[in-house]
Amino acid sequence: MGILNCTPDSFYAASRSTEANSILHLADNMVSDGAQVLDVGGYSTRPGGQPVECTEELSRIKEVIPLLRKNFPDILLSLDTFRSEVAEFGLNEGVDVINDVTGGQFDEHMWSVLERFKPIYILMHSNGCPFDFHAKSSSTLTSATLITYFSEKLDRLKSIGLHDVILDPGFGFSKSLTENYSLLRNLNDFRCLGFPILAGISRKSMIGKVLDSSSEHALNGTTVLNSFALLNGAGILRVHDVKEAAETIKLLNKILEM
Repeated sequence: MGILNCTPDSFYAASRSTEANSILHLADNMVSDGAQVLDVGGYSTRPGGQPVECTEELSRIKEVIPLLRKNFPDILLSLDTFRSEVAEFGLNEGVDVINDVTGGQFDEHMWSVLERFKPIYILMHSNGCPFDFHAKSSSTLTSATLITYFSEKLDRLKSIGLHDVILDPGFGFSKSLTENYSLLRNLNDFRCLGFPILAGISRKSMIGKVLDSSSEHALNGTTVLNSFALLNGAGILRVHDVKEAAETIKLLNKILEM
């Protein structure tokens, strides 16, 4: 899954683009490098990011979504949003996947949109409150905590007839450095729920804090952690650097087929 940020302030500067043609060029490169999903977002959820109005989020993606759908008809198109109005727009324009970092917690109308369209839904874990996605929990988060969270959400999704769900532990969201690495180490635990697991680790601060480096220098660390995630249950990698991720998958598959 290649990340397309239609924002001026996403945490990794090289992933930002606010011009439709520039985003189209970036998407073309990602698809050529092996992306099977393109994840488009108009709202930055980086630590310290400033909230934007729904109208602004919509304005950032309203030209991009139809353009991507037209130019990449065979690629899964994902929309990274927690707002029902934005999700509904995207789904009407041919989006296949809704990637909701809040698990439906910030917008009560998201559930009715999901029920009507029944897209593939990425269910992410976050303890944050509205417009503070990185608020820490008062208790220590474990894989058992997240399994309980996912189980409750999955029951509700099933009740509205939505069965195509992908689980995302939400690395970097409302979690300490220790919690991030503990969840990664125990990623296999989530397989008991019977749904695909997405790992969104790409260039995040959980890498930089260990290596004392910035997101611009976190590609090698990303590859290491992506490799571990794949070997421990992840089926999807959400990345800024598609070529390197695709090569990682190819080499690991070669090892595992021997």
